Amino acid sequence: MKVLDSTALILVIIGAINWGLIGFFQFNLVSTLFGDMTAFSRIVYALVGIAGLYSLSFFAKDKLMSSD
Repeated sequence: MKVLDSTALILVIIGAINWGLIGFFQFNLVSTLFGDMTAFSRIVYALVGIAGLYSLSFFAKDKLMSSD
């Protein structure tokens, strides 16, 4: 499970960096690297979104561990 947690965190960080670049510089790194809404860029966006949703479970894990 540790590998999945680390992978999700890396994808969330990539998403956060991309959103920061969009917000500050109007530069979309994913579109630049993989094309504007190509199949591969959509996969990247989907994986980042799934990783973000999965990362919400970190809050529940933290609550469970702190109550022990």
